[in-house]
Amino acid sequence: MNVKTKLSDCLRPLMLGALFLSTAASAAVQSIDKVVAIVDNDVVMQSQLDQRVHEVQKTIAKRGSAVPPASVLEQQVLERLIVENLQLQIGERSGIRITDEELNQAVGTIAQRNNMSVEQFRTALTRDGLSYDDAREQIRREMVISRVRQRRVAERIQISEQEVKNFLASDLGKMQLSEEFHLANILIPTPESANSDAIQSAAKQADAIYQQLKQGADFGQLAIAKSASETALEGGDMGWRKAAQLPPPFDRLLSTMPVGDVTQPMRTPGGFIILKVLEKRGGQTQMRDEVHVRHILVKPSPIRDEAKTKALVESLYSRIESGEDFGELAKSYSEDPGSALNGGDLNWIDPNALVPEFREVMAKTPQGQLSRPFQTQYGWHVLEVLGRRATDSTSQAREQQAMTVLRNRKYDEELQTWLRQIRDEAYVEIKLPGADQAAQ
Repeated sequence: MNVKTKLSDCLRPLMLGALFLSTAASAAVQSIDKVVAIVDNDVVMQSQLDQRVHEVQKTIAKRGSAVPPASVLEQQVLERLIVENLQLQIGERSGIRITDEELNQAVGTIAQRNNMSVEQFRTALTRDGLSYDDAREQIRREMVISRVRQRRVAERIQISEQEVKNFLASDLGKMQLSEEFHLANILIPTPESANSDAIQSAAKQADAIYQQLKQGADFGQLAIAKSASETALEGGDMGWRKAAQLPPPFDRLLSTMPVGDVTQPMRTPGGFIILKVLEKRGGQTQMRDEVHVRHILVKPSPIRDEAKTKALVESLYSRIESGEDFGELAKSYSEDPGSALNGGDLNWIDPNALVPEFREVMAKTPQGQLSRPFQTQYGWHVLEVLGRRATDSTSQAREQQAMTVLRNRKYDEELQTWLRQIRDEAYVEIKLPGADQAAQ
């Protein structure tokens, strides 16, 4: 598989919809470059536009679709470059920096996803006409844009308790979060116009099968031999079914049954049915580990760059190590509005609800001890682990699942709204020949 395609696939989670900016076209660099758009304090060059159009054309061709002329693609591709440029400028003003260590880690992850070492990945890029340095630069750009979106879009999303409750009570919520069962069935049919004698006969046959099953008979063999279900030849295997997809009383009954158990014969419009629970997943009691933790968060800003932010959090770490009160320093310095007033206390929290960097540091920090300063997408942190416990989280897990579904749904909406907003508020002058002029 072409490495450029693979690399693009690896980058796509960092910036949804972004196409990898190949440097393969650099072999045919035009002798005269020119500005095609002024974007606030930066510009988009003709060479950038040509490269991106080239990549879009190749992507369309690989899908087997007809490739439109470059002139048709240029305006849409230029708009994409303008919006990306605006996000990078926001990242620059916000002091977002990608360290060499973070970049090396990202490159290593991409290489690993391609089943390569970094050196093999570098060689493969060269073989496909890509510059390793330019590839690293594009990865850095994607990481900056990802962090800008996390800061600017995620903070716009608010999910109320009532929204969570409404979702859990809705048909869609029940469907998405309900328990699932792997089922097998045996069906003893009754004709639509069956008289009482035919119904009693079918009931007796179903009960006889049920008694055999209770005595240890093989369900699959009985299904093949006796069942009128369309899945009879598969031993009655129906696959997975969500509880919300099952008619009453099966939805409630199966929740109380252990795996391997069978139901008594139950009358349905098609006849008498016996169900066996082969497997269960989701919905059952869930135990989870929780950590009681507090932290101090310091964010880069236009007046405090990454280096100064790191220096500040290291100073706070030293002061705590020297005996100053963690809670008081958190109230004075932490920029996490949800915990600062509580002395940085996040209370008992599920580690899975935290970003990976925070979760990993927290896992390595012994109870009662302080972590070294570390960085996440939100800024620089120092944390202290106050306790650990296991708790029944069935209802909390469902609420967290609902929160995640609602947040993801709102994120896509908010992202598009935010992108339109920054585009509308920016000064953009398009100089592409034949394109409409726009200045804002």
